[in-house]
Amino acid sequence: MREIIFDTETTGFDPKNGDRMVEIGCVEMVNRVETGRTYHAYFNPERSMPAEAEAVHGLSDAFLADKPLFGACAQEFLAFIEDSPMVAHNASFDFNFINAELALVGLPEVSRERMVDTVALAKARHPGSKLSLDALCSRYGIDRSHRTKHGALLDAELLAQVYVELRGGRQIGLELVAETTEIVSETKVLVRKDRPFRQPRPHAATQAELAAHAAFLATVDTPLWGA
Repeated sequence: MREIIFDTETTGFDPKNGDRMVEIGCVEMVNRVETGRTYHAYFNPERSMPAEAEAVHGLSDAFLADKPLFGACAQEFLAFIEDSPMVAHNASFDFNFINAELALVGLPEVSRERMVDTVALAKARHPGSKLSLDALCSRYGIDRSHRTKHGALLDAELLAQVYVELRGGRQIGLELVAETTEIVSETKVLVRKDRPFRQPRPHAATQAELAAHAAFLATVDTPLWGA
């Protein structure tokens, strides 16, 4: 099964208030295994970047000034995601921005039936625990030391690892590994070279032992082997 794990960075919290998407990062997974294919783009939001948003992701007006508008990349983005399920952390937030950007360029929205929210998955699996991406990375031992600020592709890559754990861990892919990987085991036999040679001992019954056995069998009433 193909899935897209993704994240966005924006100028604020609500596209209805004029906020825009400035970055998107997508990671392709098949059978919960990353394929190495990604999609990543920055966009000029056609508005100024609030200081509080820039403090989160570090994307300044100067950095975004020469980046393309979303409309110039929309078809490339849609071609990458195809009709696959879309996995995000607090997915409604990201879907709101993607669909707002698509609406601005006259394209159909991405159906929310495709939406998978890892916050909801984490809440069901770890009720009462912290549900942030940082907290889940800590819970599952996922290295995020290189994450100094939010970044859409980096966060999508971290979320892909978290998502696998939320779905049951790496054992999900074992069947796939078994089908594609040949496992060769090597058996080593250790032989002591200083062991003295001994002639094999005789193991056939003697005549006396055979006679004693026959006498015993004669005392058995209605034996099964005589039926």
